[in-house]
Amino acid sequence: MNIKSSRYRYMFIFVVSILVFSAIIDALFPSLHHSFVIVNYVSIILGIGAICLLYFLIKEYDVKSDEFFTNQRKLQNIFDTLDVAIWSHDLKSNQLLITPGIEKLYGYKLEKFYEDYDFWKKVIYPEDLPVLEVRGKKLAAGETVTSEYRIIRPGGEVRWIQDRGIPTLDNKGEFIDFSSVLFDITDRKESQGLYYSLVEMSPDIIAVVYHGVIEYINEAGYKLLGANNQEEILGQMAVNYVPAQIIDQIRSKVFTRDNKNGRLRLEFQVKRIDGESIDVEMAARSILYEGRFAVQVVGRDITHRKKSEKTIQYMAYYDTLTGLPNRNRFRQQLNDVLINHENKMHAVLFLDLDRFKIINDTKGHSVGDMILQKVAGRLELAVQGEGLVSRQGGDEFIILLEDIDIEKANKVAQRILDKFTNSFEVNGDEFFVTPSIGISIYPRDGQDEEMLIKNADSAMYRAKERGKNNFQFYSNTQDGNSTQKMKVENWLRRALEQDQLALHYQPQLDLLTGKIVGVEALIRWNHPEYGYIQPSEFIPLAEETGLIVPLGKWILKEACSQRKAWKDAGFDDFPIAVNVSVRQFQDEQMIEFIIDMLKQVGLDAKYLELEITESLMQNLENSTIILNQLKDIGVLLSVDDFGTGYSSLGYLKHLPIDKIKIDKSFVDDILNHSNQGMMVKTIIDMGLNLKFTVIAEGIETEEQVDFLRKNACEIGQGYYYSKPLTPAKLEEFLLQYSVYNDKTI
Repeated sequence: MNIKSSRYRYMFIFVVSILVFSAIIDALFPSLHHSFVIVNYVSIILGIGAICLLYFLIKEYDVKSDEFFTNQRKLQNIFDTLDVAIWSHDLKSNQLLITPGIEKLYGYKLEKFYEDYDFWKKVIYPEDLPVLEVRGKKLAAGETVTSEYRIIRPGGEVRWIQDRGIPTLDNKGEFIDFSSVLFDITDRKESQGLYYSLVEMSPDIIAVVYHGVIEYINEAGYKLLGANNQEEILGQMAVNYVPAQIIDQIRSKVFTRDNKNGRLRLEFQVKRIDGESIDVEMAARSILYEGRFAVQVVGRDITHRKKSEKTIQYMAYYDTLTGLPNRNRFRQQLNDVLINHENKMHAVLFLDLDRFKIINDTKGHSVGDMILQKVAGRLELAVQGEGLVSRQGGDEFIILLEDIDIEKANKVAQRILDKFTNSFEVNGDEFFVTPSIGISIYPRDGQDEEMLIKNADSAMYRAKERGKNNFQFYSNTQDGNSTQKMKVENWLRRALEQDQLALHYQPQLDLLTGKIVGVEALIRWNHPEYGYIQPSEFIPLAEETGLIVPLGKWILKEACSQRKAWKDAGFDDFPIAVNVSVRQFQDEQMIEFIIDMLKQVGLDAKYLELEITESLMQNLENSTIILNQLKDIGVLLSVDDFGTGYSSLGYLKHLPIDKIKIDKSFVDDILNHSNQGMMVKTIIDMGLNLKFTVIAEGIETEEQVDFLRKNACEIGQGYYYSKPLTPAKLEEFLLQYSVYNDKTI
């Protein structure tokens, strides 16, 4: 019977009862009939009032009952939706109450748990059973306890359960009842396990810092700091290991509104427990950690990389035999001086040792090397700190004197000659070596480093012609040089219009198999009146005047057209490399030009390789955008003359580079017994570690090839294999080298 039908039944009985009661009174006491008329009516009125009151009470009860059952249905729906079950066990009456959600959680029928009260224990993963002992003790003591354990479902699937037990104790403190709320937390545990594995097994440092205190650090992190376990580091102030200014920088930038992504990348030195300093590369960002905003840092030890960079930097800019700056460092210094002190007079002294080759050939490289070391010492003594002394290679030295006049340059040159009047003693033998010195003066004899060095070199040859062991100043004037530059510029403009330019192609070979793996396009200019003009004479001029932009476009289109012709002829497995200058990258239409040109020529972008110089990376932000756009097109990218420019591996590794080319000057040093090709070894090692393909250019001897092979260099090019060839000659070469070549096996 439902509540509503019961309600009307009760009302009916109540009304009938009142009427019957009134009739009985009237029948038993007729004499009281008139006396009780008023009472009778009052009774009826009260009865009716009572009926109304009862009606409203029952109606209110009905409404509350409806709400109760509605809420009960909603609650049941929630329980059915969630992976949750409720378990209640009255220990005194041994009465068990389990919600149906247990079936969804455990995968077993509800009856199973009622048939066997211990069934829930029997499906617990064996290794987790000890959890129940701890749980039981805490419940018996009246403690609410949350346990986590695994269960085995019917199909063998393992799931994680969170069980929150709530005990009830009677007045005597006896454990009489408990309830449990059970949740499936498998997804959370697996996510936590995966995160924990990634964090703890990561070779990178991962730590969390809150208000300057290290709250968490993984194994890689505490080992990097020289600790044996986490406890040695947790709770320590981060400033014990990280410079205070770095912490301030992280705090100010990670939480600032300007830092939209909340991240910061830094390189700095960390102090270990043992006091040793190491280099780290670290990223920091803000995170919520245990409900608080903290800083998470992820980093790695880059000490080895930094040392390698310093080694490369040193070897790129200093001569390993004498310790003097080398040609690259000299040119860098000279350029800086010309830019920053253009209104002052400077001198370049080019020095070559007389008769040194005879000594080197007859007494051997070891004696020659010792003499060169002694020569370096005497040159520094003669210059007396008034200029930069550098070794260009072999027995050539070059000196920069800043902010001088002709008289002072004269005095320094004479001091150098005086220092060579005495012999050099090596292994008990005496050797007399004298210098021939050529001097060029800025701005009189040139306004850029190329012209100043070239003119000083010319003056040095004049000194040799005049009997050696003397110095000569360059004799040409600035006006003459400027006129010559203007002539070459005009010739070059006409050369573009009159098709005087041509491309030659130098093959790149796999050093192990001897197969062609690439071709580099090189420009050649045969002037109808003055004959062959060296690229070193007109390319710098093209850069200076801006002609390099139209010239570069011509080279790209010509090279790609030729590559398409070779592809159509069946030569399908190598790219063509084209040098691209910094000036070309400044052309906003460059990317669009390359896309349109490739489409027009009909060549897939994978057959085009652009060779860039390290100087491009000095404007890293702009270069990164352009290089990534080129990479998206599908063009290959390589760094030319690697090691002679902006050699920062920290930046280079973030760029989409495919290959690096070892500069010819370093390949030449393979034959220099004093350094045994250390620079080449270092570049190859670093290139391979950064997943770059390494190419060596300027190979001229079998000794160089053997060295490169032994040190895992993959690709080589140079006159040992072939000089730059015309398209027709290169096609013959391609046919010849389409199979293994005995020269490279």
